[in-house]
Amino acid sequence: MTAAFSFLSRLRPWLGALLGLALLAGCATRIDWKARVGVYTYDDAVKEFGPPDKSATTSDESVVVEWLTSRGRTHFAAGSIPPGRPGYYYPAGIGLGGEYYSTPDTFLRLTFGPDKKLQAAKRFAK
Repeated sequence: MTAAFSFLSRLRPWLGALLGLALLAGCATRIDWKARVGVYTYDDAVKEFGPPDKSATTSDESVVVEWLTSRGRTHFAAGSIPPGRPGYYYPAGIGLGGEYYSTPDTFLRLTFGPDKKLQAAKRFAK
């Protein structure tokens, strides 16, 4: 038991640094689409995100593509929700209220010009 305690006490100073690095890595994944306009190509997008879920070509030969980036989910929120609201629910025998609610799917839509370079990017939910 002493060896395990010794290992954990030596690991403790590094835990904060590891947590900080994990947070920075999560923030670094945000993409600055404005910086990619005119530079980023359709081929770059397919390499990064895979084949698009939807694609359409306009009359001027621009290409509009969409990817599903996050699937919506249904959640249960326990608490004092007024009776009569849609989704109102009493857990069996408890008497506490709660409500189910859903989050929407989120998408990324990229528009590429006839030269196959990025013209616009938009994130949206539906």
